[in-house]
Amino acid sequence: MEERRYKHVQNFLKLQIQKGYYVVGSYLPSENELCSTFSITRTTARKALEELLKEGFIDRQHGKGSIVRERRKSLGLLNVKGFSEAVGKDVSTVFLQHPKPGLWDPAIHFTISETELNESCVHFARLRRVGEVPVMIEYNWLADTGLKGFPGIDFIEGSFFKTLSQHYHIEITGSEHELRAENATKNIAALLKIPHDSPILHISVKFHTSNNNFFIYSELYCNTENYPVGNSYHL
Repeated sequence: MEERRYKHVQNFLKLQIQKGYYVVGSYLPSENELCSTFSITRTTARKALEELLKEGFIDRQHGKGSIVRERRKSLGLLNVKGFSEAVGKDVSTVFLQHPKPGLWDPAIHFTISETELNESCVHFARLRRVGEVPVMIEYNWLADTGLKGFPGIDFIEGSFFKTLSQHYHIEITGSEHELRAENATKNIAALLKIPHDSPILHISVKFHTSNNNFFIYSELYCNTENYPVGNSYHL
């Protein structure tokens, strides 16, 4: 009974955060307020907040309360350092292909399950730039099961992950990845504005989510000459 109570409060608050009712930097109700609203004990309220803290949705500040945090959780993926540091300064994203229904591509490195192959696929591609310098190309594929209206939707603040969270209540929980040094093909070189056969970093990623059997597949091509590899990535 106690577990069901704190889970109910935890999930309610999480959904409120995902829907944007509590924005980054705002405070959740206090433990006393949660006790009054949900008719629960202080121990149950504290447990619900502790679970949100573990999931990375909030920070707890002594004497102030629980504040909603920007979810910049590391996914175990190496990526171009400079994007997260430069956000809000001189970073831009250009769609090479807006989300649209398509076919699963043989270029996807990780094995796609039979369940996914039986579902229709959505594909989109983007170019990331710092200033006028193209730094990374990303190609993405995912099954469109449960993503009503996804093709054509505007990404929230340009973030695919934030859109998944707030619109569809799907969270990224981890990733598998493989890195390879390659020479740029003519197409990749043209997009990154580098000479053909220049060395680039190719990263294949399989993102795991809070929905069982729902994964996101990405193939990333990075010019690391001016922006070295860091330790986190956010689509």
